[in-house]
Amino acid sequence: MPARQMTVCFSGYRPEKLPWGYDECDPRCAQLKQRLRRAVCAACDDGFRHFICGMARGVDLYACEAVLQLREKYRDVTVEAAIPCPSQPEGWPEEEQRRWHDLVDRCDYETVVQDHYDAGCMQRRNRYMVDHASLLIAVNDGARGGTRSTIEYAFKRGVNVLDIPLD
Repeated sequence: MPARQMTVCFSGYRPEKLPWGYDECDPRCAQLKQRLRRAVCAACDDGFRHFICGMARGVDLYACEAVLQLREKYRDVTVEAAIPCPSQPEGWPEEEQRRWHDLVDRCDYETVVQDHYDAGCMQRRNRYMVDHASLLIAVNDGARGGTRSTIEYAFKRGVNVLDIPLD
């Protein structure tokens, strides 16, 4: 596994918490994806080469796609799918399940945090990512929930946080 000091992880909202919901054609979604790409590119320019994505719908998948796109420019970039449990995409619409499987297949590493779903597996996945990174890129509006908890955990662990405001 690449060194922690060269590693970035992500946190952000699922579609139901995004102002545009599931409509990725919304201009605000396109703007957020562009800001994510710029943040990933800046991280690469700063020497980061390993990116850990939590693989949830919404921001996690946008981030994974942004990093995979940049691999064309930065050939030594690696991507890790941090999967909370094998059943993560179950219950998603079929198209989203295909998207998830396609992205996981394109990642260099796949870490399954635990072998079954339970109430704490998403938080354990988030902690795994923060514990293995030195930068967290977070899409956030300050609301209570998993993203805010992940940011607070990153601060406690001394991990730098790049906040991408959700406008």
